[in-house]
Amino acid sequence: MLGGCPACSDFQPLSAVGKGCRCRIRRHRARGAVRQRLMDMGFVPNAEVEVIRVATLGDPMEIRVGDSFVTLRKREAEQIETTAA
Repeated sequence: MLGGCPACSDFQPLSAVGKGCRCRIRRHRARGAVRQRLMDMGFVPNAEVEVIRVATLGDPMEIRVGDSFVTLRKREAEQIETTAA
């Protein structure tokens, strides 16, 4: 269970984490410039993140990482694997 959220399970993509849930970054499946961009924004292994908002159709989603709020497209969030916080 991620951050006490009953809809969450262990080892899932960030795109599947529900609003209000907290989790930790496990690893990236992204490569090249996308991977570097995500890491520059704070999506590094073991960083705690929280899903703040998800658009009606699930894209985009607003994520809190550290003291920052970042908006990601679903295809970007699918490249980030999470684990329990």
